[in-house]
Amino acid sequence: MTKLKESLKDELDSLAGKYETKEFIKDDPVQFIHIFKKREDIELAGFLAALFAFGKREVFIKKLNAFFNITKMRPYEFVQNFDSARLLDGFNYRFIKPDDLGAFLLAYKKLIVKDKMTLEELFFDGYKKEGSVFGCFQYVCDCFYKGTPKDNTGTCALAGYKFMLSNPKNKGAMKRMNMFLRWMVRKNSPVDIGIWNFIKPSELFIPLDVHVGNISRGLGLLSRKQNDARAVLELTSKLREFDPNDPIKYDFALFGYGVNNK
Repeated sequence: MTKLKESLKDELDSLAGKYETKEFIKDDPVQFIHIFKKREDIELAGFLAALFAFGKREVFIKKLNAFFNITKMRPYEFVQNFDSARLLDGFNYRFIKPDDLGAFLLAYKKLIVKDKMTLEELFFDGYKKEGSVFGCFQYVCDCFYKGTPKDNTGTCALAGYKFMLSNPKNKGAMKRMNMFLRWMVRKNSPVDIGIWNFIKPSELFIPLDVHVGNISRGLGLLSRKQNDARAVLELTSKLREFDPNDPIKYDFALFGYGVNNK
């Protein structure tokens, strides 16, 4: 490693340590996996929190709190008994309408609750079948799309639902899915809870958003201009040079610095 790379690694290590603290939790959607104690509630709350994580953080966190209040802070039990989007009347967040959230909850009930699976088992099935993290995302997305309302082309007809569960076939960065995996897989962290074991932290990919992309390009870590799947692969490969066992710890450095130094 050159002296320049060593200097950059030292700076990123310092920033990661600065922002990966318990203080980070209160303003981030990761807070919702720390609220619940039961595994089934943690998985559902975390997945929903990640899927809602777009737009202004204070706004979608407020909306998530409103949803969990509807469930009386028992989200898994709520889904067990869920049968109609009418229970969500008036719940809207940007592109997501009651029917969109209702379709997600019914799919979750069918895939996870009725089959007595854990969400980790569903992700693991995808990982075993497809052999990669992005392939796993495609498998999970396809499973959720099955049984939802279709349009005349045979695809999911609910625009907000499709936005919640972005299709990896579109070659996007899959930021929210990668963030969710970070929460569930990384261990020994004051922020991430690390209760999933089907992959190692070394196999994770960076949750790439505008802040992370801009900072990474400024540091010479990312040359690709688009924030897409290819950019995720490029940036994660560079971060693995700094820490091959836990490259995504640098998400705290890049995102934390980007948010706090606009």
